[in-house]
Amino acid sequence: MKHLEVVAGIIRKCANNVMHYYATQRGYGDHKGQWEFPGGKVEPSETHQQALARELREELAIQVDVQDFLCTVEQDYPERHVSLHCYFCEIVDGTPTLLEHESAQWLTLENLRTVPWLPADIAVVEKIEKLAD
Repeated sequence: MKHLEVVAGIIRKCANNVMHYYATQRGYGDHKGQWEFPGGKVEPSETHQQALARELREELAIQVDVQDFLCTVEQDYPERHVSLHCYFCEIVDGTPTLLEHESAQWLTLENLRTVPWLPADIAVVEKIEKLAD
């Protein structure tokens, strides 16, 4: 089974004393239409943080400050095994522009579960919820 090292940005912002998390809907591939935290594949010469900054620049046209590590999720899909490394991020330049995704929205903790997440991202949502308790 093919193994992929991928990174995801838990992009967050505080508005009106409420934390919001940026979620994107896949516009391509086997999981088109499902939701994820944006990111992508780690290239052999990159650190996780470098890969995440590059992927968010390529997919959303934003510059981010990659902050604290949140978790790694190991997930088996029919076609591959994915190691998903997740980091909190803050946008430092630009406004998210959908270059690869179908849709996006800022979700609060209360409505994080209102979209159909990819299996690996469900574990990330659970981790975020646990931290908020």
